[in-house]
Amino acid sequence: MIELIDSHCHLDFEQFDDDRNNIIEHCQQLGLTHIIVPGVTANTWQHLLHICQQSDMLYPALGLHPMFMKQHHPKHLAQLKQLITTHHTVAIGEIGLDFYLENHDKKSQLELFCEQLQIAKEMELPVILHVRKAHDQTIKLLKQYALKGGIVHAFNGSEQQAQQYIKLGFLLGVGGVITHEKATRLRQLFSHLPLSALVLETDAPDMALANMQQLRNTPENIPSILAELSEIRPESAKQIAQSTTRNVKELFLCEITNIDDNE
Repeated sequence: MIELIDSHCHLDFEQFDDDRNNIIEHCQQLGLTHIIVPGVTANTWQHLLHICQQSDMLYPALGLHPMFMKQHHPKHLAQLKQLITTHHTVAIGEIGLDFYLENHDKKSQLELFCEQLQIAKEMELPVILHVRKAHDQTIKLLKQYALKGGIVHAFNGSEQQAQQYIKLGFLLGVGGVITHEKATRLRQLFSHLPLSALVLETDAPDMALANMQQLRNTPENIPSILAELSEIRPESAKQIAQSTTRNVKELFLCEITNIDDNE
């Protein structure tokens, strides 16, 4: 069976409270071996960590998401550092810049982002980035920090921006958007970017696949995203799966324990 990883899935969200264990079991049957679960607000971190402790498949990341600025407070940065030292987390995330939001506060977002990038640098952890309408600003900041790389979640920038991220050691998240026929620019971009720079993700319960807009997204859809990517790329689904899985493993090698014990 092909080994798969969902590099970005909010399986701690309440939308999964009724059937989370069933979903995890089905994911195992589908070949998924790891699911990265990023944090978004401080008041959800303990719950996220608890959920991840319930399954060997789940790996937590902790961060303060730019879409929830009103929920973040300075004390949360100290809490973030403390939890990272006491819990096994694979990354700082989901963090970043979102200038797409109405009435967004660029100054506050930039300050919070830089604080978290500094923590990632100090703790020697990769980062999981959320970026909308702010790729150039993000790239400029990343060049100022000696980071262990990371993942640009749901990448939707230009080819030039993609290449700059890749040069900085970042991977690009490929999700359900590529299953939409209207996403022609993104499909074209992912059809030829280096396979060594790509990872699969669902962003479940969000980022619905084509013809599933009214349904909850789940990590069970990773095989469908893989199938779509294999339709627009020259490599086989097996080759893409092997490469994207290896990319995630290499990024989080020091954080995902026993990752190669059975290989």
